[in-house]
Order: sequence, then C-alpha cells, then structure tokens
Amino acid sequence: MVKRTGFDDLPAAVLTAVEKRTGPVRGSETVSFGLNSEVAAYVHGTDRSFFVKGLRTDHKRVWTQHREAAVNPFLRGISPALLWQVEASGWTLLGFEYLDGHHADYSPGSPDLPAVAELLCRLGEVACPDIELRRVEQRLSAYVVRPGDADYFAGSSLAHTDLNNHNVLVDGSTAYLVDWAWASRGAAWLDAAYWVVWLMAAGKHTARSAEEWAMRVPAWRSAPPEAITAFALATANLWEEIAGAEPDPWTAAVLDAARLWVEHRRAV
Repeated sequence: MVKRTGFDDLPAAVLTAVEKRTGPVRGSETVSFGLNSEVAAYVHGTDRSFFVKGLRTDHKRVWTQHREAAVNPFLRGISPALLWQVEASGWTLLGFEYLDGHHADYSPGSPDLPAVAELLCRLGEVACPDIELRRVEQRLSAYVVRPGDADYFAGSSLAHTDLNNHNVLVDGSTAYLVDWAWASRGAAWLDAAYWVVWLMAAGKHTARSAEEWAMRVPAWRSAPPEAITAFALATANLWEEIAGAEPDPWTAAVLDAARLWVEHRRAV
C-alpha cells in the first residue's frame, strides 16, 4: 500500500497548477480507498468538485497514471471522465469528473448488482483502443496449472481486471468503473470472471450465486467452461503468492474466495 500524501501538503507549485484548472480550491478530503496512489482526494473548486489522484514522477508505478490517462477517452459512459492533467514539481496528478455515488454493494440481494452486470455488458461493447496495454495471458502465464492454459485468456477486448467493489461507483441506477491502472487486452469474458471472485470475497456469495450473476454478461455465456476453470486455478495461485504466509484479513478473504471457486469448478 502506498503512503498517502494530503492534497494540501503538495508543493505550492503543484497546488497553483491545479487551481489553474479548478479555480480557487475551497477544500479537499483525502479518501481512504485505493492502494496505489500517493494522492487520492476529493477537491472542491469554485464551481465543481473533482476526484484527484497522483504519484511522484519518480515512483516505480507512475506508468499507471499514464495508462489511466491514455485509456480514459475511450470509456465514455463506463468511467468518470478525465478532465485535466498536471505535472509539476515532481508530481503528476489526474483530475476526474466527480460522481456523487457510492461504492458498489456486492452482497446477495443488493440493488447494485444489476447495475454492475449492466456495466459489464456496456464494457463488452467498447472496442479495445490501439494503445499500449499488457496482455492478460502474459500477466497470468506464471500462474496457470497446465502449459498453454494462458492461451484461453488471449483476446482483443479491453479488460479492467480489478472488479474490487471499491473500483465500482454507483450513481443513481448507473454503475461506473474507476481505477484503470491495470487495464489490459484479453478475452471478452475476463471481467465477468474477475467479478465472480470479488462477489465471493466482498459480497459473500457462493460460487454458484456469483456465477449466476456473471451469466448476465453475454461474453461469459460464450466462454468455454475449461477456460473459466483455468482462470479460476490461475487466480487462486496468484492470490496464494500475494497472501504469503501471513495474509492480512482483506487478502485472506480474496484467497479463500479463490480457493472455494476452484473447488466449485472442479465439481461441475
């Protein structure tokens, strides 16, 4: 987890550059969600508010800022719009449209679930942009059980790859995906598969219930069963590595969900 820096603690030159985009800043609130940004805050300008995230320009993951900026123009109706970018005094910041929504509730019976399913259907209609993106089969190649299983994950669709409920904002009856740092190119059904794990981990669904929600996404319905099973196995292996010997409660919950999903896939 990256240590947070308060928006007001940024160098004066950075704050001045931001105010050229926002007008005088009347206040800011650091947010606790998100693990990869040194700055994450709601910033309130003269006429409107923004969500601002940022990293130092020498941070090892500063490329995630550039990735988000590159993919955002292709995500109208899928993600809050990127309104401005600032690079000054060793910091790079992105200013996004502010949504007065809430993080999706993944629990069974939540009214947010249909909105998230509909979001993934909309995402499936977005053409993958011709920008630099990692490929999911490359990202997961070290975690598959059998040689060649990673080939199931190859494709030409745009994949978010992190359906953590904190990355889904629900505003009214519409859901939006935020934090596109790990956007990748891969098979069209992948985000529905990533959603299954998070429905189980964050929403406490059974594997069967989670897959029933994934069934609402057309790409999932056309995915080969063996491809989904290969993904479940790779996901469990990935979270085994992330968790290590003494996982924190959040990581342990995702690992437990991934293991239970594997048990379910082996039984079907």
